[in-house]
Amino acid sequence: MRLATRSSPLALVQAEAVATLLAARASSDATGATVELVAVTTAGDRRRDVPIHSVGGQGVFVKEVELAVLEGRADAAVHSAKDLPASEEETLRIAAVPERADPRDALVGARLFDMAPGALVATGSVRRRAQLAWLRPDLTFTELRGNLATRVSKVPRGGAVVVALAALERLGWLERADEVLDTAAMLPQAGQGAIAVCTRPEDERTAALLAVIDDRGSHLALAAERAYLRGVGGGCDQPVGAHAVVLPDGTIRLEAMMARLDGHALIRERAVGSDPDELGRRLARRVLEESGGRSFLAEAFAGRAE
Repeated sequence: MRLATRSSPLALVQAEAVATLLAARASSDATGATVELVAVTTAGDRRRDVPIHSVGGQGVFVKEVELAVLEGRADAAVHSAKDLPASEEETLRIAAVPERADPRDALVGARLFDMAPGALVATGSVRRRAQLAWLRPDLTFTELRGNLATRVSKVPRGGAVVVALAALERLGWLERADEVLDTAAMLPQAGQGAIAVCTRPEDERTAALLAVIDDRGSHLALAAERAYLRGVGGGCDQPVGAHAVVLPDGTIRLEAMMARLDGHALIRERAVGSDPDELGRRLARRVLEESGGRSFLAEAFAGRAE
């Protein structure tokens, strides 16, 4: 099986983890299957000098990798699930979601409430900025792009950078985290910590091979989070976040947020259900229509128009 992946160090580690899972199952089944990585450089990797939403939004790390599958140069694409745009028309389908890593965010450089008033936090995520500004209105922010090694090397004096804890863990850098931000304080991006392995919709053979590494709970949680993201029309240019867990009785608990870009207003809602798509759409309607989220979107669009 040929797995297409971004060529960044973290993406390669993730793809190699998927390859190891597949190879282990192939060995146990005595199928003799082998796995090959097909590395692809994306537009997001080439344009590190501007914010992500300026070079194509959430799909900026995805399109070229998926093209390798669509053109037959690879059988499946391995993505950080948080990079996948949540559109209604998707070119590939998510065939497998291995067991999810820790979805939380982490601060490198300082703890949140140890930083001095007005301290500088570096992050390219409007979701992270808005939630941190809600918790610490005095903080100031600066844009930060690049691979993980670049970001953790650019901690502002007296401040911090924000990264995904799962990324630190996969690269063996957990000791660099000064604080892990609990989801009660800061909700992650939809899909954060999860890996999505995608195939062509008609490729049943590859989907069947990938099914052996799928973790049902992780897959259901990701589906609920992505349904919420589709429902609010959010991406990396909107301060939205979501986190779902499958409860012992099999139901899904989904918590979601939406904020103003400046973090001066923030909505958090929670719901429980059994169907991930219905649950995500229901919570999106509540956030938009009942809790005032629609006005946040209107302000954001008006700001971009200006």
